[in-house]
Order: sequence, then C-alpha cells, then structure tokens
Amino acid sequence: MDDMTSEQRFYSIIQQIPSGCVATYGQVAELAGLPGCARMVGRTLSQLPSGSQLPWHRVIAASGKISLPKDSESFIEQRKRLTEEIIGLTGSRISLKKYQWQP
Repeated sequence: MDDMTSEQRFYSIIQQIPSGCVATYGQVAELAGLPGCARMVGRTLSQLPSGSQLPWHRVIAASGKISLPKDSESFIEQRKRLTEEIIGLTGSRISLKKYQWQP
C-alpha cells in the first residue's frame, strides 16, 4: 500500500467492507495505514464522483450514527442502502457491536 495515494488506500479498504457490515471513518483510516485521519476519509468520500460503485454507505461515525444531515439526499440514500443490506437502524444509529466489520 506504500505506493498508493491516501484516497486509493481508503478506496481499497472500503471496497473490502462486506455487505451487511459497517466500518467507522477512523477504522478505515487505521486499516489504510493512516491512523488519526478519520476526517480525511470523510472528505475523500464527500468528493466521490456521482454513480461511484464504492460502497461508501457502509462507512459511519464512531458513535454508530450516519454522519450526514438528516434532511439531505445523501442521508436518505445511505439509510436506504443500509436497510436494503438488512442492517438494523434505530433512527440514524447502527449497533457497532452487531454490525461492525471485523477484518
């Protein structure tokens, strides 16, 4: 992974998150070899091109919540995709104990 950009590292990790599981921004950063760069993960995901096949919806905040504004189209889309993968949500919260990816 040493010759990859930070974005490529993040994409590589996010691509590995299996359906029905979630990972936190910090977890993605750590697995990508960039501990402490959770905000960089969020910034990278916010710049994904429209129609990207990367499963961005599986990345959530360390609190177990969807971190997007509740009225935004992205929030609605993320919630829909997670629900389709049978990930249980209570409001905008997901049980990390039950659904967090353990690579």
